[in-house]
Amino acid sequence: MAPTKTGSLGGSDTDGIVGSYGEMQEQHQKIEQLENDEQLTIGGRAKDLLWHGGSATDAWFSAASNQVAQVLLTLPYSFSQLGIASGVTFQIFYGLVGCWTCYLITTLYCEYRARKEKEGQDFKNHVIQWFEVLGGLLGPYWRMAGLVFNCVFLLFGSVIQLIACASNIYLINDKLDKRTWTYIFGACCATTVFIPTFHNFRVWSFLGLIMITYTAWYMTISSLIHGQVDNVEHSGPTSQVLYFTGATNILYTFGGHAVTVEIMHAMYKPAKFKVVYLLATIYVFTLTLPSAVAVYWAFGDKLLKASNALSLLPRTKWRDAAVVLMLIHQFITFGFASMPLYFVWEKFLGVHKTKNLLFRALCRMPVVLPIWFLAIIFPFFGPINSAVGALLVTFTVYIIPCAAHMAVYRSSYARMNAVFKPPRFLPSWTLMYMFNIFLLIWILVVGVGFGGWASMTNFVRQIDTFGLFAKCFQCPPRAVAAAAPSLKLA
Repeated sequence: MAPTKTGSLGGSDTDGIVGSYGEMQEQHQKIEQLENDEQLTIGGRAKDLLWHGGSATDAWFSAASNQVAQVLLTLPYSFSQLGIASGVTFQIFYGLVGCWTCYLITTLYCEYRARKEKEGQDFKNHVIQWFEVLGGLLGPYWRMAGLVFNCVFLLFGSVIQLIACASNIYLINDKLDKRTWTYIFGACCATTVFIPTFHNFRVWSFLGLIMITYTAWYMTISSLIHGQVDNVEHSGPTSQVLYFTGATNILYTFGGHAVTVEIMHAMYKPAKFKVVYLLATIYVFTLTLPSAVAVYWAFGDKLLKASNALSLLPRTKWRDAAVVLMLIHQFITFGFASMPLYFVWEKFLGVHKTKNLLFRALCRMPVVLPIWFLAIIFPFFGPINSAVGALLVTFTVYIIPCAAHMAVYRSSYARMNAVFKPPRFLPSWTLMYMFNIFLLIWILVVGVGFGGWASMTNFVRQIDTFGLFAKCFQCPPRAVAAAAPSLKLA
């Protein structure tokens, strides 16, 4: 039977044309060969070394660097809410679940791209995004759901990076309050508008991973050397609100694949990303588990009032180095989180395929303004992670990929002609559907239900305690006392 054509990006029939993944791979190999030919000159090689990255190694650096940023500093806080046993369990569970949904996203991306390229569509100057994959495979309602959840999540993901910058720099320079630091770092992070695509993150991803690795092992070693504080207590979990708040922060930790499609699109061979992401997650475990356990062991319940773990460690040149490196890394992660928003805005304005980088950068600037503003309104470093995890990450990177995968392959024709067959560890479509249904129920009940209730309860408490537009969230009392006279003089 001759296959029928799919519709436009706004909608399609799942039973339509099934793309040839072999043809897509062949095309990528030709592109890679052209890139290699272009790099024969010394200048071309130097430019490629620092600027152009489309290999699996580049993707691994991007995935690992992006997956854990400021959240590394809040995981000990989550352990104080959960206890060590639940903290370790949730990290491993959500890490593996994240790998699974990343596998689903990779499958759907390759399915969509193979179908569209077989129709003759060219993506040379177009970055494919998750909402376009959903729209192309399942229709306009799925497209809109993907667009809304992804954009709002990445918006708040960028907000969290700005909040973290202010929280960290305050540890080594408290002459300015955190709100003022947010103004300053908002201006600094706005320079990410000049980075064209994820293809140009090669050197930044490499440096970012080195920085986060140093910070994680500094936290681990410094906590062990410091030892336990006097009368340390490890009483977590003490309440359901704190327990599920901590769990959703960990869910947020492994929800970094909201930018999976954009990173994958920058690769020469996108299908490798499902393995790349698994290896990146395994590496991230070596950073997050030792550091969270060590800091919680040393400080115990003191972390309940210190969401930034670095604030409890003694100030030394090693800690200051960790703070500075984290600041640079958060700048890089801000670029990762905001880049898809830049692409959406460019497409809305109709300038996405424009080759004038300066013009594109100017068009992107309005995207930074709401991020800046929201970071000033909600400066709650730590609690905001859990709220975003429960209400946005759950849908963006867990629920929608599972539901979309089941919808795309609901017919026997689509399953028979799928680009990727079920993996060896789930060797049938029935098992895949059963596992996806289990994840949907788990995330809806534990993540959205209990997690949403707990994280929003905790978030409202922060607003009641510190207020919106808080000048210095969780600052030591001496800083507040020092600021009081200046307020009276004003």
